[in-house]
Order: sequence, then C-alpha cells, then structure tokens
Amino acid sequence: MQAPRVRWAKPLAGVALLAAAATVTACGGSGSGSGSPGDPVTLTYRLWDEQQKAGYEKVMAAFEKANPDIDVTIEVLPYDQYWTKLTADAVAGSAPDVFWMQTSQFPEFVTKGVLADLTPLKLDTSKYNNKVVEAYTYNGKLYGVPKDWGIVGLLYNVDLFKKAGVEMPETLTWAPDGSGTLLETARKLTADEEGRHPGDPGFDKDKVKTYGFASWNHYQTQWMNWVNSNGGRLLDKPFGRYTFNDEASVQALQFGVDLVNKYDVSPPATRTNPPTGKVTDMFTRGEVAMFPANNALLPFVVPEAKFKVGVAPMPQGPTGRSVNINGLSETVYAKSKHEKEAMKLATFLASEQAQKVMADGGYVFPALNGLAQGYLDYWQKTEGIDVSPFLEESKGDTFSLPVTTGFTGFEPKLNQIFNEMYLGKITPKQAADQAVAEGNASIK
Repeated sequence: MQAPRVRWAKPLAGVALLAAAATVTACGGSGSGSGSPGDPVTLTYRLWDEQQKAGYEKVMAAFEKANPDIDVTIEVLPYDQYWTKLTADAVAGSAPDVFWMQTSQFPEFVTKGVLADLTPLKLDTSKYNNKVVEAYTYNGKLYGVPKDWGIVGLLYNVDLFKKAGVEMPETLTWAPDGSGTLLETARKLTADEEGRHPGDPGFDKDKVKTYGFASWNHYQTQWMNWVNSNGGRLLDKPFGRYTFNDEASVQALQFGVDLVNKYDVSPPATRTNPPTGKVTDMFTRGEVAMFPANNALLPFVVPEAKFKVGVAPMPQGPTGRSVNINGLSETVYAKSKHEKEAMKLATFLASEQAQKVMADGGYVFPALNGLAQGYLDYWQKTEGIDVSPFLEESKGDTFSLPVTTGFTGFEPKLNQIFNEMYLGKITPKQAADQAVAEGNASIK
C-alpha cells in the first residue's frame, strides 16, 4: 500500500502566530509547488480539532492515492487561535487552500469575499443535512461543503441516578412556571452535605454536594434552546436582526436563571460563568447529574468521567423540543493559487468515502445523510454508550447558531450581559433588551 504523504504542521503559538501573520505577503493562497512539470501541487488544509487528526490522516491518504499529483499539508491550530490566524491570513492574502468553517463565523468571511463559491461543484445538496446546507448558503449560492453536524443533548451520570433511586423520565419537560418533569427530577438529584433536597427543612444551598442540573451562561447548549422551545426566536431571518427580547424569550431566560437562583438545582453563576467557569469539570467529577452538551464533547468528557455516562434528549418546552444543531463545513479560499486542486479536495471531502471514515471512527455525525449508523456503532462498541438520542433529536425541530454579521464581535458583550443576568444583578428582561440592542448595533 502506498505510504501516506500527508504532512502535519505544528500549531502556532500566540506571539509567533501574530508575528508570522504580520510577515506574510499577499501571495494569493498558501498552497505551494516548485512549478516544475510533474511536481505535485501542495495544498494546505486547516482545522482546529486534535481529536480528528487521525481520521483526517486516513482521509487525506485516500485522496492523495486517488490524486498522485496533489499533496496535502494539514495544519492543526487550537480553536482560540484559529480565527485570529485565519483572519490575519485572509487580510494578507495567504489563507489556507481549504479550511474548516463555523456557522457563527461564516457571515464575516463570506461577505468579505474570502470564500469561494462552491456552486460549480454541483453537489446534490438534498443528500446532506438541510440545516448545514442552509447555514452555508448565501445569496442562493453554496460557500461551504457540508462536513458534519453536532447537536445538543443531555449527558447524565447514570451512577448518581441509581444511587438516588431516580429513573430518567421518558420525556423531560419544562415550563416557565417551574412545572414539568425536569425540575422535579433535578430536585431529587440535588442534595446538600446532609442529604437534604431543595424544599426539605434545613436544606443548605451553600453546602450542596451534588446538583441535579447544570444551568449556566452558555448560549449554544443552554438559553438559546430554552428560547426556541418556548416559542421565542433568536433572529427574524438569516442575516437578519436579533429578536430574543420578546415575552416568550424573556420567560425562557427567566427559567434558566431560576434553576440556579430560585430552585437551587444548578450551581451558582460564581462557579460557572464564562470565561473561567468549570461546569464540565464539575460533571466529570460527579458533582452534577444532568449536563446539556453537544455530542462533540463526548471524546473529552467520557475518558475523564469515573462513572457511566448516559445520553437523553434535551427537555421539551411548552412549544415542543427545539435543539441547537451546529454543522461545520469545508470552505475553499477564494484566492487559492491552486483553485482547481482545492475544489477537487473539497469535492472529495463531501464524498461518502471521506465522510464514512469520520463517522465510523466516532469523530462526528457526517453531514451526508445515511452514514450516521457508523457513529452510533463506534460509541456503543468502544464505550457502551447509546448515543442514538442525538440522532433522534436531529430529526425533530432544530435551529442553527445566529447566522448574521457581527456576531463574533458581539459575543463578548453578550456573555458579559448574560453573566450579570445569571448572577441576578439584572433581570432577564433587562439583559435581553441590552443584548438585542448591542447585537443589532453590531450587524453590518
């Protein structure tokens, strides 16, 4: 078998990264080649997830075997450096030939002409997850090859449930007034150091040993799901304006805060607010029983947990269950020096051959429909975890992160405002009004 020619570029550290970006000239793409006839063209492919590099090594080896005139160098950058570096490279005209794109970042790059129109690939978009396709479509054209999707579900501590003698309800439900099986279940699983539960005489909320639920300031896995499940809306339309300060949205925000400050079933915001919150660590230590999380977190959580991890669907709100689905795409740099070869790579990454590798390796739910079983089988066989609730949720009502310009600049302010809300320093109505005003002011 032909040895793979894939090369791995080391992640760039902060100062070196910015220095490198400052010295790059506008060379029109980072792909290279000697220019001599018969020499392979080298493409640069950039991603941010170290967990997936082994899968992509196999994918790129298969691509290179089928295309002996193309080499692929893979760069892996930490997520917190990825966008800074990509922005600098785009400004300098030296962005990688093909790179991962995130829903919330897409508007900034597509409206600035950084991304190539992929309509010429003539992909049958009906074969891919429709939410992922929609998220990377702009002015009727596709600018991102659907790569994968992740969805928010409920991870739970099976051992804590058994110890407390609590059964996971077939359907968790919630309502703004606190009714429903979610709060009822969370109360049974919340206990102070003396074993007392919220509502019991003498319950000490300052000495809680285990919390029933993790409610905190995290838009993707938390309050955006409450808003949509209560009939609220984040945006009036794609590339539109924020609308989550209506009555239904504010009610939903109040519920998320009440789980912390009124019902005492979730950790206080002083321990969970970003950027220093440690909710994931609290879950893996066995201090939180139910933890909303994207399935992409499984490779990070499961190895750390000293208990059996279960998966359940997210709670169902007054208007049903509406869950965030976050799909990534493969994008081609509009100024790539090797556009033809980059387009060929993008086409291969959209193929069943490539996406099946990533599904069967347990890395992602592939965007290409019909391949999800490989992902389910991986987690069942390797960890004994039934992750099918994630897949079932994807067949129901789902929504993407806000697809509009300015979100990346707005996000720090949004977190600042909602940190205050979870701390109880401002009301959900005040927080929503401030956030919507700030968000709409950031739209270009």
